Amino acid sequence: MESIRWLLAAAGVEFEEEFLETREQYEKLQKDGPLLFGQVPLVEIDGMELTQTRAILSYLAAKYNLHGKDPKETVRIDMYADGTLDLMLMVALAAFKPPEEKEESLALVVKKAKTRYFPVFEKILKDHGEDFLVGNKFSWADIQLLEAILMVEELDASVLCDFPLLKEFKTRISNIPTIKKFLQPGSQRKPPPG
Repeated sequence: MESIRWLLAAAGVEFEEEFLETREQYEKLQKDGPLLFGQVPLVEIDGMELTQTRAILSYLAAKYNLHGKDPKETVRIDMYADGTLDLMLMVALAAFKPPEEKEESLALVVKKAKTRYFPVFEKILKDHGEDFLVGNKFSWADIQLLEAILMVEELDASVLCDFPLLKEFKTRISNIPTIKKFLQPGSQRKPPPG
């Protein structure tokens, strides 16, 4: 759900959250039918009950003009967002490993960020010389990349030391008013899994 919170916050959308606190609440949702595949998150918007994080993110990106201006830009945004989602999933899964495996798993995440993911985004920013990843316009991919950077920095604060363009990107995106507000204490942002 955290990536959905990020996207809504970036779009400047106020939203209410309802947390499942008991097994009975979850079972009622399953019985009543809105959980298409029997799992959360569930987002109610525009008269629809949406499940599946990727589908929800795609809908929100399109609705709030955080997608591309044409199919070519949109597919690049989706590729970049999917890459960062892969990295974020590694962080999330590592956090739930048994204690004896957790440290090694988190170290592998940092290594992959430095050798596989961040070099790609540094090159993208260098090759086109623009402020944002696609079309020189703030998009869902920029939001996802900032979220991924911050997740990996929780594991290793120096992870961006070899990526000057990503450092500048992080600062630039973090200072967009809606993002800046979301990064402040007291926002609906949730801490990383742990």
